[in-house]
Amino acid sequence: MIARDAIRAAYDRIRPHIRRTPVLELEPGALGNEHPVTLKLEHTQITGSFKVRGAFNNLLDAALPKAGAVAISGGNHGAAVAYAAAKLGVKSTVFVPGMIANEVKMARMRGFGAEVIVAPGSVDQAFWAYDDFTMKTGALPVHPYATPETLSGQGTVALELEEQAADLDTLLVSVGGGGLIGGIAAWYGGRVKVVAVETEGTATLDKTLKGALPEDFAVSGISASGLGASSIGALPLLIIREHVAQNLVVSDDDVIEAQRRLWSAARIVCEPGGVTALAALTSGAYVPQDGERVAVLLCGGNADPGWFGG
Repeated sequence: MIARDAIRAAYDRIRPHIRRTPVLELEPGALGNEHPVTLKLEHTQITGSFKVRGAFNNLLDAALPKAGAVAISGGNHGAAVAYAAAKLGVKSTVFVPGMIANEVKMARMRGFGAEVIVAPGSVDQAFWAYDDFTMKTGALPVHPYATPETLSGQGTVALELEEQAADLDTLLVSVGGGGLIGGIAAWYGGRVKVVAVETEGTATLDKTLKGALPEDFAVSGISASGLGASSIGALPLLIIREHVAQNLVVSDDDVIEAQRRLWSAARIVCEPGGVTALAALTSGAYVPQDGERVAVLLCGGNADPGWFGG
């Protein structure tokens, strides 16, 4: 498990290197439903996602080898590791699974200084290439979701949000490999109802909790480059089972509609994975009770601005 003290220590460590992202209160009716909602605008974070929190916590808590850092990523984690490595004066290498390679996100990673290697095939095959590179070069591996350092870093977004919106009842969070929601749930420890949201093509957690995840699960759909994990990390899963109250699955069409409503209400553009949690609210998959104070984490913004059709 991850202790709150570890998350506080991570925040002290990374605070000089990240942004304290704002919150936005949307009035009832703004998104087409009758409830107000608090948005945590983590898509405005440096590199465009929450991932920079975990990246810096990993790199600042380790001796940095000459070979630098290595990551596996569909985009956001790779961009975060590349940025953190460059700021700390070391090189970075990112392996991208060929099946979810996204040119917008790969350009983003290269722009922050990473050497990007597209590993043909599935997410699992890219992990094999990442592991092999780590063993051969001695580079520091920065796992996207499974390690205590990553979870503690990601959990700092909840620490911030609790300071900004202390009276929340419920927080909706998009899920990939579980690092973000694991860190958040570890921080709140059941004091806030944490709800996991995935798309049909990236429903790794839902299938895992039902005991129905195939060994060769292939992620797909519009959120795959952000939420496309073929498994849930063991440590995040332990936390999820104890402290996440509910998990929901939405469609790609729900995600597109959520982005349209978000744009109409607040002129905000997020990537599909970044707005997946909001889709649970706008689609009716999650219906708040009267008086329930609900927040949504908008966790990533690395996408072509016109992806949802305006």
